[in-house]
Amino acid sequence: MTDPIADMLTRIRNAIISNKETVEIPASNMKKAIADILLSEGYVQDVKIVEDGYNGKIVITLKYNNKQSVIGGLKRISKPGLRQYAGIENMPKALGGFGTVILSTNKGIMTDKQAKAANVGGEVLCYVW
Repeated sequence: MTDPIADMLTRIRNAIISNKETVEIPASNMKKAIADILLSEGYVQDVKIVEDGYNGKIVITLKYNNKQSVIGGLKRISKPGLRQYAGIENMPKALGGFGTVILSTNKGIMTDKQAKAANVGGEVLCYVW
């Protein structure tokens, strides 16, 4: 069983390690939503959807500050074999509140702050810091 979100995070992590400017990821609606959150939270510089006749590709332009990546780390939490869920009252914090928790809720993919504002819990997809 493959995990497309873990693959996406690994591709981003590997691109950061090798100081690449962009990274290409096979597109899906969930990955597009995660990429949009990374853009809106300021972790990446740009996100483009490129049609290639199949599902398309997501091209993410990484953001660096003095040759140091803005993304300090990415961690997959809920895996296909072991799902992790969180309600409003027990919402996890990434890096003691300095990072971002990305959740899949019944109102779509959102950050922990957006989920608290919308008063919904959901599946904890990953931490970004």
